[in-house]
Amino acid sequence: MDKLPGLPLLPTTIVGSYPQPDWLIDRERLKARLPPRVRAAELWRIAPPWLEAAQEAATLLALSDQRLAGIDIVGDGEMRRESYSNRLATALDGIDIDTPGQAFDRTGASNPVPRVSGPIRRRAPIEASEAADFVRRADGWTKITIPGPFTMTQQAQNDHYADDEALAMDYAAAVNAEIKDLHAAGVSIVQLDEPYLQARADAARAYAVRALDRALEGVTGLTALHICFGYAHVHAGAAKPRDYDFLAELTASSVDIISIEAAQPRLDPAILRDLPDKRIMYGVIDLNDPEVESAETVAERLRGALKHAAPERIIAAPDCGMKYQSRAVAFGKLKALADGAALVRRELGA
Repeated sequence: MDKLPGLPLLPTTIVGSYPQPDWLIDRERLKARLPPRVRAAELWRIAPPWLEAAQEAATLLALSDQRLAGIDIVGDGEMRRESYSNRLATALDGIDIDTPGQAFDRTGASNPVPRVSGPIRRRAPIEASEAADFVRRADGWTKITIPGPFTMTQQAQNDHYADDEALAMDYAAAVNAEIKDLHAAGVSIVQLDEPYLQARADAARAYAVRALDRALEGVTGLTALHICFGYAHVHAGAAKPRDYDFLAELTASSVDIISIEAAQPRLDPAILRDLPDKRIMYGVIDLNDPEVESAETVAERLRGALKHAAPERIIAAPDCGMKYQSRAVAFGKLKALADGAALVRRELGA
């Protein structure tokens, strides 16, 4: 497998979110609740007439920080979102915005969720126009994230479809159209966020790969899939699993890159052997640790991964989104990420 053109060996990236500024969002209120599945306009500090401009300014701030830290594949930081999933999930036809449903989240708590009252359809692009502007400003490799069909199914109350698999397949069709529009806008990599593949592995084995492949049908650009154990902030104090319950099954999917969480759970990097034909976005930044890693710590975690996968297959990343970090800590961790990858690159003579 060749390295990605125009990128160094062991390129670096963020997983998705970057800290939103305090002047944009009420971070204390954000931290006090689970990530919203339905709309949560009360989190924004900026009044509606000026919110879009403020979100654009925050996006440019996130881009600037990533460039300054030395990140190779940049993202928009999800500055326009209240959570990783709710912006797209509530923009589709078939969702009753005014009457949310209820569903249990991965912590076991009941949460307001989108209520599916009719056929799921995507009427128009949701992220593409803003993504195109971001691509122009980024001037290099970019990645945009959207929620995947299996996770959206698990985060919904299904009052329309005969079963969850049928709902997932219509979510997948909507996601497929969005992916194609994002690639057409110039996005280098479109990432599907699918944390519920791990949280509900038995249901995932029943139909998740079929739904993923429907979401990727006819897609010609690069795609990634993020699967994790959950935000460190949300699961604070709880020991994370040391292994994935749903991972090797993804070898059969058509996704190009698998993003896994390795730093905080001290995941055995031998698990990379379960994905021999995929690129790996490997988590080397522990977001449960408020201390900024040294470049050497990052390098050592990468060296562990390289015992089981060729360097051309590895993309270095944090474990998960950085939404709940302070900006200072998040920037410091990204700088350590870039510096640690550079150390290993030099050792490899690249």
